[in-house]
Amino acid sequence: MKKYVLGLCFTLLLFGSSRLGGAQDDNASRIYVSVVLVQLNVAVTDDKGNYVTGLRPEDFQIIEDKIPEKVATFEEGNGPPIHLLDPSGKPTLEATSAGGAASPAGVKPAAPLLSTASGANVFILFDTSNYMYRGFVFAQDSIADFVRSLEGESKVALYSYSRDLDRVSSLTNDRSTVLRAVRSTVAGDDAALYNCLLMTVKDASTLTGKKAIVVFSNGPDNASLVPPEDVAELAQSTGTIIYMISTRQAEAEPVSTAVFERMSKATGGKAYFSRSWRDEKQAFASIRDDLAHLYTLSYYPAANPNPGWRNITVKLVGKELQKYHVRTRDGYRLLHSTQLSAAAATGASTSEASR
Repeated sequence: MKKYVLGLCFTLLLFGSSRLGGAQDDNASRIYVSVVLVQLNVAVTDDKGNYVTGLRPEDFQIIEDKIPEKVATFEEGNGPPIHLLDPSGKPTLEATSAGGAASPAGVKPAAPLLSTASGANVFILFDTSNYMYRGFVFAQDSIADFVRSLEGESKVALYSYSRDLDRVSSLTNDRSTVLRAVRSTVAGDDAALYNCLLMTVKDASTLTGKKAIVVFSNGPDNASLVPPEDVAELAQSTGTIIYMISTRQAEAEPVSTAVFERMSKATGGKAYFSRSWRDEKQAFASIRDDLAHLYTLSYYPAANPNPGWRNITVKLVGKELQKYHVRTRDGYRLLHSTQLSAAAATGASTSEASR
């Protein structure tokens, strides 16, 4: 089951083609090369939990399986992406123009960034199981406020789950559509959280750019066949952040508490345990701010013989930056060449471009 699940999806696959000279058959004259672009969403905070802004690409060091990697694209918060390297590893014109300027002297924890998750793809997975009979309306209110707060270019989808997954509203810029979907949800069956979360991760994996799943759960999973470890590993391998918001009832289950914390941490997200509807609203606001302050970095992996799980470490360069804390996913599983057709069949992002 685990190998099958992980063979379904991956972060981003780019297919390049090289055209040879001469009057040859077009199909025969193409060389197809698969290039994997690994994207990381990185939060940098100080000892008080404040976000650190103003960092530059050269302030980050990425290591995959002890192999140093070069940052190919860089984006801070809601800012525009900077393309530094092309798939061949050569500097782009944009990188040359940037001149590799050093970090501003005033790197500081702050909130000058807008509190919006511009350009993010956000999937809300709402617990509508029979655990949700109490406080259902309050949960709807918290989710509705969160949807309204995601301004800018963010797209939002609302999924709900009990025993089955219900894609109540597909990914859209139209907030009113999502808000109507929130109010249409009703509580019902047993909770198959991990089954439904796995399907949500698969939906998110077909997308490029910043993507996150925000889970609102009011209780433990009592109906899934999929283990949470498989869900977490697929989310890591597809670059999908998982945030968990859990109520007091779920927190009372030590096993669920530990799983929620491990899963969110492994993917670069956070887990929140809310004791009241006010805490729920604060948790959603914290997630909104986190998405708005993430650094998004990507790289083309250097030659690496490891065909399986690859560990990722992100560090800050420079003595003055060592006091800050870095949060991101800690690895991914490489999609093998024999699994490319399976990935394409499930909608993995692929494109063909002529060199």
